[in-house]
Amino acid sequence: MSTATLDMPTKPKTRTDQTLAGRTVPAGRAALDRLVFTGFMGSGKTSVGSLVADRLGWRFLDLDHEIELRHNRTVPQIFAEDGEAHFRHLESATLASLLGQRHVVLALGGGAPEELGNRLLLEQTPHTAVVYLAAPFATLLDRCHQQAIDPAATARPNLADLTAAERRFHLRRTHYERIAAHTIDTSSLTIEQIADAVLDLLPTGAQ
Repeated sequence: MSTATLDMPTKPKTRTDQTLAGRTVPAGRAALDRLVFTGFMGSGKTSVGSLVADRLGWRFLDLDHEIELRHNRTVPQIFAEDGEAHFRHLESATLASLLGQRHVVLALGGGAPEELGNRLLLEQTPHTAVVYLAAPFATLLDRCHQQAIDPAATARPNLADLTAAERRFHLRRTHYERIAAHTIDTSSLTIEQIADAVLDLLPTGAQ
């Protein structure tokens, strides 16, 4: 992967890792089987996740992409043709299936943690660690605008109404924080620096 950043300054910022009580991964426990990235759009789940998977020698999976492969339709098509409720049902079923696999790095869709069933799956699946890639809404918005310059970039219709998008961000942030074993402030880190920070969190047996 190139050394391009997530439209962030290249000077490292002191990393702040917030480990929630009771949700840490003790260094002495058995190696992880799954590493899951959560966060709002623009947080870098796909870029960082694919790099971490490559370094671990694991497979990288994107939840939305897996849904599209299994149902031969894009996520926007599923929303348009069948509605959000149906998409969320497919999302939960796909997530449950992927959490049954070992040695995978999984990037969640931004809205996946809103579903209680998904949160319970993530919290109760053994040997699984969830990492929240955090940044302020303004930073994430700027990254999305920068990414949109690329003609091949994924469309983000949720950003059409910025007021609604910011409300959604604050709602989802609560869920991201609750399910995460670790939170990494990505505001001033490059993709490579975020990947390094993630790998530093893992028990030695996972690497």
